[in-house]
Amino acid sequence: MLPLPRTRIIASGTGTDTETETETGTGEATISERANGRVRMAKKVGVILSGCGVYDGAEIHESVITMLALDRAGAEMVICAPDVDQMHVVNHQTGEVAQGESRNVRNESARIARGPVNDVADVKADDLDALMLPGGFGAAKNLCTFAVAGADCDVDPGVAALVREVHAQGKPVAAVCIAPTLLAKVLGDEGPELTIGNDAGTAGAMESLGATHIECPVTEFVVDRERRLITSPAYMLATSISEAAEGIEKTVAALMEMA
Repeated sequence: MLPLPRTRIIASGTGTDTETETETGTGEATISERANGRVRMAKKVGVILSGCGVYDGAEIHESVITMLALDRAGAEMVICAPDVDQMHVVNHQTGEVAQGESRNVRNESARIARGPVNDVADVKADDLDALMLPGGFGAAKNLCTFAVAGADCDVDPGVAALVREVHAQGKPVAAVCIAPTLLAKVLGDEGPELTIGNDAGTAGAMESLGATHIECPVTEFVVDRERRLITSPAYMLATSISEAAEGIEKTVAALMEMA
């Protein structure tokens, strides 16, 4: 792999430390931790969703894998989404745009969350320990407009503000699939090192925004330790849910370790 001084593609074996592994799956302290006075609050991780469905919203597999991995790591999730209309609605059976239909990103995200989600504009970085963005076309259509405007895209103001605030506080931010393009747009002036896998066109657009793109296999992830950013290709490369899961689960483990 590339011998970069502050960025590395992490292979297998990345996980949380022994102390974290003593927590239960619900984030509650074990008996031994309570006895030794080592009870800790669960880490609060913001998860920004972009709707429900790969073609016009959040990629459902990626979102559920992310949430499952965070839950198993004992995190308290703060799920949020912009309270705006989707760019369009796509019939997932045919792949065609459903003319005349309209859906709200926040309402659709509630389908994945199994209940109400926060308006991203109301979530504050002070209340989070980390932030994660699953992919899906919604990340490039509803959170930003990269899918249609490329490097000239706009980012939803609430999403951009939360990403900037969490990052400014030195807290880790992770993104998978196409979502790292949003990080390139918001944080490109810092020269972040990110991955979406190996798609040359997307990588080129990210680099035009100031990012450095690092090629990465689907089951691994890239860490920019200086900027505390973690990215993985997920369904930009995955040919199965298990492939996507391996990289996402490692990404979540690294995020929790940094949080």
